[in-house]
Amino acid sequence: MTTIKNLAMILLLILPAMSEACTNYLVSRGASADGSTMISYAADSHIRYGELYWRAATDWPAGSMVTLYDRGTAEPLGQIPQAPHTYQVIGFMNEHQVAIGETTFGGREELMDTSAVVDYGSLMFLALQRSKTAREAIQVIAELVEKYGYASSGESFSIGDPNEVWIMEIIGKGSRMVQDKKTGKIVNADKGAVWVAIRIPEGYISAHANHARIMGFPLENGKNSISSKNFKLINNPEVEIIYAKDVISFAKAKGYFTKTDKEFSFSDVYAPLTFDAARFCELRVWSFFNHVSSDMQKYFDYAEGSISRERMPLYIKPDRKLTAQDLMQFKRDYMQGTDLDMSKEPGAGSFGLPYRWRPLTWDYEGKEYFNERVTTTQQTGFSFIAQMRNWLPDPIGGIFWFGVDDAGSTVYMPFYCGINRVPHCVEEGNGDMLTYSETAAFWVFNRVAHFKYLFYNRVMPDLVKVQSELESRFAAEIPDIDRKALDMYKTDPSRARQELTMYSGRTAQNTVERWRKLGEFLLVKYLDGNVKKEKDGEFLRNPWGYPQSPAFPGYPDEWKKEVIDQSGDKLKMPESK
Repeated sequence: MTTIKNLAMILLLILPAMSEACTNYLVSRGASADGSTMISYAADSHIRYGELYWRAATDWPAGSMVTLYDRGTAEPLGQIPQAPHTYQVIGFMNEHQVAIGETTFGGREELMDTSAVVDYGSLMFLALQRSKTAREAIQVIAELVEKYGYASSGESFSIGDPNEVWIMEIIGKGSRMVQDKKTGKIVNADKGAVWVAIRIPEGYISAHANHARIMGFPLENGKNSISSKNFKLINNPEVEIIYAKDVISFAKAKGYFTKTDKEFSFSDVYAPLTFDAARFCELRVWSFFNHVSSDMQKYFDYAEGSISRERMPLYIKPDRKLTAQDLMQFKRDYMQGTDLDMSKEPGAGSFGLPYRWRPLTWDYEGKEYFNERVTTTQQTGFSFIAQMRNWLPDPIGGIFWFGVDDAGSTVYMPFYCGINRVPHCVEEGNGDMLTYSETAAFWVFNRVAHFKYLFYNRVMPDLVKVQSELESRFAAEIPDIDRKALDMYKTDPSRARQELTMYSGRTAQNTVERWRKLGEFLLVKYLDGNVKKEKDGEFLRNPWGYPQSPAFPGYPDEWKKEVIDQSGDKLKMPESK
């Protein structure tokens, strides 16, 4: 198909930009404070709109087909048969508490399949609609690409259910087009993908951020490691490693790998490490690990770009147990507290802004430079923390903590996976990236974020105060909401789901309205670069009702010195005689 071939060429051209987006965390039950499993995801894209997808569980008539669309362009890729029954999905979590996130690592460009119809986004949604466990999701993904091909570049998936979290890395096998002897049609002789999936051990955490992280792994032994030819063993709880049966032999056939099978490393073979991969991608993983482990400084040089140094492990044991609220804060990381703190660099300007506008790399006088690529970024469309809890019924156990826009200034709102609908403020179709809607959470949060970008270090204390107030309130409310819903569920599951729907909807609408009020408050307080005087959120007036004179904070000494260094005495006041 000409359109698919053209799409593939476009994707190859934009892969460098795609590979600088998205950050995922994975937390096993034994590493969480309450015994839940968690994965997180940030949809970092300059064209991704922040809305909450919702698909009802459906029984499909025999012969139904599903049309698949490219996740990056919305171009139709083709159709495949629909499953007889699909599960309800909210965002990237289904009614059985199966959740999926992703980051694109690109890898070897020649392995893009220009004839395939299933891309990475389709795999995520199809797996959620067809899987009751993380292991089933892995099998669905593997079987789909084997049958229909894989239309994307290299991808890392975070896959979790209430009991386990897995990382799965996958890349296509290219387009070697030949004529089928039986049908005469031109087909891809290398259709499919190569992949590896590893369960994160209990008590450990992992992460990925646009670079393949799975290196070596134990080969098939019939116990904890199996290849795809033994999928029948996938539900054996002892199995912790699953891989495509030809993941090594294909690499050898392509000339990518010539050593013994035991020396094979998926990451090194299919996505060779570069400075960009370390500094722009692995650095974000390092920063997450560094928040919860005292043993990460030895990997800093590697994450900073010294790719000859020892690589970080795929997973680590944190020094403490983590909560969903911890992951929310880690999503707001800009390397604060390290030598690469984005708010301390000259590029932060006079208001300590830890953001840099794109492009990521830039030229000056024939030399190339770069801005840091940190976790919190302005182009996030939405992000989430998926929390799965095995001690509760599925409709109550799964909480999809969802935030729109930049994680640094979003509020993560709780949506139970069993709700019957999503509120209008985050509903699909309420505005889009080119259509403003005053009722859409995405646009309300963006208006506040842009004020933050203007006066960062002045605005953030006010913003964080409200952000913390809301997220702390939600965390405190959840146990009581759980308890009430569980009591209802025992006698009337449908009523319990309706109550959860009402709670999630009310919480989201109230959050958006509170954020709208925050935006109005910030506009008044920081109008024209001044700072209005206020106490407990109320602006102060003089005894006659007139506004008290605002403060004029001016600029920090670092800014003053920079101006003087560049202008000399041009702006110096004459000395009085």
